[in-house]
Amino acid sequence: MSTVAHLGFETEVEFELPKGYVDEAGMLHRRGTMRLAAADEILPLRDPRVQQNEAYLAVIVLARVITRLGSLADVSTTVIEGLYASDLAHLERLYESLNSGDDAEPEIAPAKARIGGAAMARRVAVMGEA
Repeated sequence: MSTVAHLGFETEVEFELPKGYVDEAGMLHRRGTMRLAAADEILPLRDPRVQQNEAYLAVIVLARVITRLGSLADVSTTVIEGLYASDLAHLERLYESLNSGDDAEPEIAPAKARIGGAAMARRVAVMGEA
């Protein structure tokens, strides 16, 4: 896993999914890039899909911060929805690690909190505070 650093801190990280995303043509996409989240990642909290199902927050935020996945032209919520559970969990841990604000090894939230979006919701809520 390699990183891109600007101003002395990581702004992007490359990753490889444990299983990978299989697109409509049957092509496997495993390698990608995730960027550091910006303060505007709070916007998904207003999305009606998140208001109906809090767990959907993780899908929207990951679609916003994943800048590349294989040769896909766009990483949309549909792509994130199509990931295997192990790949989704991997990306949630990576998001937490990249956006934790410190260099310490990230604490891995229990699977229920990650999949339910609670851990990501807390991170996004904190990021939106000034």
